[in-house]
Amino acid sequence: MAHRIAVVVLDHFAPLDLGVPGQVFVSARDADGERLYEVVTCSEGRMPVRCSAGYAVQPDHDLDVLDTAGTVLVPGIHGGRALVKGTISERLSAALRAGRNGRTRTMSICTGAFVLAAAGLLDGRRATTHWLEAARFGALFPQVKLDPDVLYVDDGDLLTSAGVAAGMDLCLHVIRRDHGSEVANRAARRCVMPPWREGGQAQYVDRPLPDGDGDGTAATRAWMLANLDTPLDLNALATHARMSVRTFTRRFREESGVSPAKWLNRQRVQHARHLLETTDLGVEEVARRAGFGTAVSLRQHLHAAVGVAPLAYRRTFRRT
Repeated sequence: MAHRIAVVVLDHFAPLDLGVPGQVFVSARDADGERLYEVVTCSEGRMPVRCSAGYAVQPDHDLDVLDTAGTVLVPGIHGGRALVKGTISERLSAALRAGRNGRTRTMSICTGAFVLAAAGLLDGRRATTHWLEAARFGALFPQVKLDPDVLYVDDGDLLTSAGVAAGMDLCLHVIRRDHGSEVANRAARRCVMPPWREGGQAQYVDRPLPDGDGDGTAATRAWMLANLDTPLDLNALATHARMSVRTFTRRFREESGVSPAKWLNRQRVQHARHLLETTDLGVEEVARRAGFGTAVSLRQHLHAAVGVAPLAYRRTFRRT
């Protein structure tokens, strides 16, 4: 019998997130071509739900279908109580909590994690969500061990992912966990998508740089960015800022949230990524221009930051 996955749809749902489980899980077949999963959709009161793209869908089931499901999945949302206030209806909360002992797992894609957290399912557990909503999530649900830098988190019976494509990665991960790599790879081929990305790989986030104005360390940060390819030690940075090392370190952390060394390393990784995406420079030259010195050092830092080697990163993100 096919494993039933019940997708809970709320108003303001993200359209692609809703389509992901139906596409990926239904693509999982056994050696005889039989489907291994059944995907059904439901809403509270079986009411039509509207999405952020300006149309509504009519789920086939009420929330009572969750009692028959081995997996419950909540797609992302772009508005509503869960995202704004961190609350959901009592009936939805009870339905998500009911049957947890007998259910194989509960999942979310992107900001669907807000719904699971609002039901209390993520208290004390590791989880992730889209990086753009990480600060809001942390403020609403401080009891959740949020990791906003990964593609997905498998915490046993609770699985959460970042946005859109990471939801596809999570679904493939579940297929692989249930039925092995061969079945998951066949499903990936049907969906014309890469067969595997490790969950611990970083979300690819554009991090805005701090304002360059002011009397703090902003001018020195701008100077650091202009000199990424040169050695920059703490004494040189403090001298440029006309501060003592102790004062500079304290002010820098207050303004950026991290130490000077960590901030500098992030900018060098970001610059290396930009060079890999936009140029044909060799890895050694990219390493030199980004301030890592050697290709070995670049590989170590890039892998630590985003989970892939330089050439693998270039193959994935090279702009044509």
